[in-house]
Amino acid sequence: MSAAATVAEGRGPDLRGAALLVVGAGIMGAGIAQVAAQAGHRVWLHDARPGAAAQARGKLAATLDGLVAKGRLAADAAAAALARIEPIEQLAQAREATLVVEAIVENLEAKRALFRELEALLPAHAVLATNTSSISVTAIANGLARPQRLAGMHFFNPVPLMKLVEVVSGLQTDPGVAASIFELARSWGKVPVHAKSTPGFIVNRIARPYYAEALALLLEQAATPQVLDACLKAAGFRMGPCELMDLIGHDTNFAVTQSVYEANFLDKRYQPSLVQREMVDGGLLGRKSGRGFYAYPEGVPPLPVPVHEAPVTAREVVVHGRCAVADALEAAAAKALAPQGWGPARERSGGWTGLAIDGARLVMTDGRPAHVLARQEGPGSRAGADVAVFDRVLQPAALAGSALAYAVAPQASAAWRAQAGAWLAALGVAPLAVADTPGLVVARTVAMLVNEAADAVQQGVCTPDAADAAMKLGVNYPAGPFEWLAGWSIDGVLGVLGALDAGYRGERYRASPWLQRGGHAC
Repeated sequence: MSAAATVAEGRGPDLRGAALLVVGAGIMGAGIAQVAAQAGHRVWLHDARPGAAAQARGKLAATLDGLVAKGRLAADAAAAALARIEPIEQLAQAREATLVVEAIVENLEAKRALFRELEALLPAHAVLATNTSSISVTAIANGLARPQRLAGMHFFNPVPLMKLVEVVSGLQTDPGVAASIFELARSWGKVPVHAKSTPGFIVNRIARPYYAEALALLLEQAATPQVLDACLKAAGFRMGPCELMDLIGHDTNFAVTQSVYEANFLDKRYQPSLVQREMVDGGLLGRKSGRGFYAYPEGVPPLPVPVHEAPVTAREVVVHGRCAVADALEAAAAKALAPQGWGPARERSGGWTGLAIDGARLVMTDGRPAHVLARQEGPGSRAGADVAVFDRVLQPAALAGSALAYAVAPQASAAWRAQAGAWLAALGVAPLAVADTPGLVVARTVAMLVNEAADAVQQGVCTPDAADAAMKLGVNYPAGPFEWLAGWSIDGVLGVLGALDAGYRGERYRASPWLQRGGHAC
């Protein structure tokens, strides 16, 4: 049965032995060629710039030799992989290819023109794939005679090391073609996830709040870049948002944000930041320019170590809550109070998590700022000015020594303003004072990441499992958004979103219908 027939019946062609044409010999194209050749494919490598493909093959030879020298690849396997890569100057030299992966400039018209040329050149059953990270696959396929044979195959840089591949279906992509690309990626040792062609696909869409919330906090001068980075790294993220934007380049990050914003018809959730635009306008692009949020090559400077006096001897300490964080707080409070010969009491039914210390309260944020808790009645909110909130703890087992944002109600007594940080330090954390803003740092960031992922599922962009895999493998998050949700609660996330919306108003913090329906699509 022909490959074309199998697609027509919805099963898709078997691409595992396909002769492959890679168009674009830059970093991404060369990486794709390397992975395919190592998997046993014959690969033609083409670039519009004369000599670029041959130059890329030369660099790949050095890369493969380096793998051999490190013992990561056998010498004969490296030689065989390199022999499978043929640089070509004319596309017609690859007219026998049955699969194309395009990795050229991110320009819609350039990609459309290339695929029209390839469609006229290659066999009718050839599968066409684009490595675009931001352009609509549906739009790229517009004008092709066989648009159903085009899909996205979005790799992440560096291609040989990064496991994730987003398999993106446009409106006319045949499900069999998407399934074939999915299986091909898996045969290459990748972890593929299906995605619908919407702005940003999975990773570049769901990741927006990681940058956006940090930039919003910087805009209102709630914290410094150092503090934001320290808090989110303590929560398990490999890099803080500010140092990550410096690494990516503020021009690149701003352009992607602008693209997603415009593609979503100026939806306020994706609105670019004035802070980042000013940096781009000033040439402060991050590592590439030597200066961004931080100066390079020095990078992120060490945080000043805040000095806290020992907390005043308390008459009563009660740990509230019934979660793992409350358990960790109880253990820490017991250790802190042991020299005095007594320990904390425990209250599991109060509806909040934190400590009551002689009537003052240290409350793990539910989204509401300390100044709001200080004037509200209700669970965890009995009226009283001596209130401080601390950030959501994602890793209770790593509480000791972790940087943790906190804020004190402006109406609190001077004594409590000093004691709040002192008590957190006595519990073993590294307290970092920030402005009294809704959701502080970690809670608001994670709530928005969960909310964005929930909307992606609601809109059919991906499944919850695909979202989790994509964010862990594509941007090295410590957990996926739905894994965070499982360790939190829908009501907890909605509470933070509601507090953010009450504090700022507007469209930005609207809750996903998926969350409002209790984790169910329409």
